[in-house]
Amino acid sequence: MATKATRQSFGEALVDVGAQYPNVVVMDADLSKSTMSCLFAEKYPDRFFEFGIAEANMIGAGAGMALAGKIPFVCSFACFITGRFDTIRMSVGYTHSNVKIVGTHAGIGIGEDGHSQMGLEDIALMRTIPGMIVIQPADERETKQAVEFAAAHGGPVYLRLTRQKLPDVNGDDYKFECGKGVQLAEGSDLTIFATGGTTHHALKAKDLLSNQGVDARVVNIASLKPMDEELVVRCAKETGCLFTVEDHSIIGGLGSAVAEIAAEKYPVPVKRWGILDVFGQSGSPDGLYTEYKIDAHGIAEAAAEFYKSVKK
Repeated sequence: MATKATRQSFGEALVDVGAQYPNVVVMDADLSKSTMSCLFAEKYPDRFFEFGIAEANMIGAGAGMALAGKIPFVCSFACFITGRFDTIRMSVGYTHSNVKIVGTHAGIGIGEDGHSQMGLEDIALMRTIPGMIVIQPADERETKQAVEFAAAHGGPVYLRLTRQKLPDVNGDDYKFECGKGVQLAEGSDLTIFATGGTTHHALKAKDLLSNQGVDARVVNIASLKPMDEELVVRCAKETGCLFTVEDHSIIGGLGSAVAEIAAEKYPVPVKRWGILDVFGQSGSPDGLYTEYKIDAHGIAEAAAEFYKSVKK
C-alpha cells in the first residue's frame, strides 16, 4: 500500500491552492524543508517569507497580512508554533484573523527527535481558542482536501500533520466536510474513534478485536473542532461504549472532545487512549507507537480490556 506523510501532502496541496488563490502567502520559521512549505517557496518565491527561529513574530506578521487581505499559512513544528499560544490567542484568535496555522511533526510519531520536539498538547491548546477550527487528517486525500478547505474558509484554522508516512484510509469517493466524521468500518459492540496517525492502526485493531469476539466500529475524526456531535451520539446509542485513540495527550484532545459530547448528549462509558499524561521520548516512530501502546496491538489490548470491564 502506498504511503505518504501528511506534511508532504500538505506541501503539494499548498502549491495547488497558491495557483487558485493569488492572495495565499506562506511563512515558515527555519523549517521549510521539514514542513514542506519549501515546495510553495520554489513555485512562488515572491509570496514566501522566511522568519527564522522567531515563531511569535511570524504569527503576528501573519495576522497583520490576514487583516490586510492576504491568506497566510504560517508553518512550523506543532510544538513550536502552538507553544506561542499567547500570540496566537491575541493576534489570531481575538481578531479572528484569517490565518492558517500549520503544525507538522505532531505527536510521538516525530520519532528520534524526542520530547522537546513533540507536540502532545497542541490540540488541547487550539481547541480553547474561540472560532479556531482544528483539523487532523489521516491520509493524503484527506490532507489535500483539508488544505483546500482551509484556504477557502474565512477564519483561523489549525492544521495538524505527521512526519511519518501514513497509508490511505479513505476511499476515492471521500469528501472532506468540516464538522463531520467518517465511519470507516461497521461494528456493534463498541466504537473506536481515531484521528491522524492512529487511524490506520485502529482499522488493524478491529481485525485483532474480531479474533477476540469483539465487533468494533471504527470512525475517523479529522475535524476535531467543530466535532460531529450527531455521529458521536449515534455511535453511543448504537454501540453503548466509546473508545478514543490519538497520538496526543488524552487531556484536551480527541478523547476529551468525545467525552464532553457523550457526557452532555448521551452518557455512556468512554475510554480515552493515547499519551497518558507523560512526556514522550526518543525512538523510532514505530517503536514509540508500540511503547506507548497506540499501535494496532496496543489499541486492541486496551479496547478489549475496556469492553470487558463495561460488559461485566
